Amino acid sequence: MVHIVGAGPGDPELITVKGQRLLKEADVVIYAGSLVNEEILKICKPEAEIYNSAQMMLEEILHVITLAEKEGKTTVRLHTGDPSLYGATQEQMDAMQARGIEFDVTPGVSSFLAAAAALKQEYTLPGITQTVMITRRGGRTPVPDTESLKKLAQHQTTLCIFLSVSLLPEIKQDLMSAGFKSSTPVAVVYKASWPGEEKIIRGRLDTIVQQVKDANIDRTAMIVIGHCLNSENRQKSKLYSPTFSHMFRQARF
Repeated sequence: MVHIVGAGPGDPELITVKGQRLLKEADVVIYAGSLVNEEILKICKPEAEIYNSAQMMLEEILHVITLAEKEGKTTVRLHTGDPSLYGATQEQMDAMQARGIEFDVTPGVSSFLAAAAALKQEYTLPGITQTVMITRRGGRTPVPDTESLKKLAQHQTTLCIFLSVSLLPEIKQDLMSAGFKSSTPVAVVYKASWPGEEKIIRGRLDTIVQQVKDANIDRTAMIVIGHCLNSENRQKSKLYSPTFSHMFRQARF
């Protein structure tokens, strides 16, 4: 059996209880070494076989999994954050299905959620935005033209941009071309939740490029852009308003 497990954003305690159990029980662990905090591997039993997939091709990963299956071993394929986002897990699942290998998926805490926690920020605010877009800017790996940042940014939602901090100057130009003002608040969270390594840079669209450059951040960072980061003009939710009724509570005024 193969368990695809989300390791969480970096803090070893942010793996799910189920994910932790599966990692403790695993005979073979293949982890995404470019992003997973290796401290989490201390959960593994001493005799577990551990492979760093950052140094492996897809066929090499599948070879290790197939061999483990033949030997009756349990494998954990450990991905950073949640496996459904930017993890290249689909091609692995498709290959395992084609080979008749049984697997399941255990979700994890994504870095865009850990970034919100670090910022002490809610992404969806009444009267400001009720939509969050999760995306990345095209670079060596392109994105579909219909999902270009210029087109997505026209909606003026909260944007959580993965894998793109090295392209921050281009992101700035894309967003300003789409109508974002230079004063739009921006936050960059480096290694969200990683104990002792997390950094938060707050600025505006017209200042953030230099701020991030000065902080020497060029990878492993989440970019959050949007008016939810502005502390002014926030409205209170109707959920707890004494003038608002719902199925669990009657209005008091």
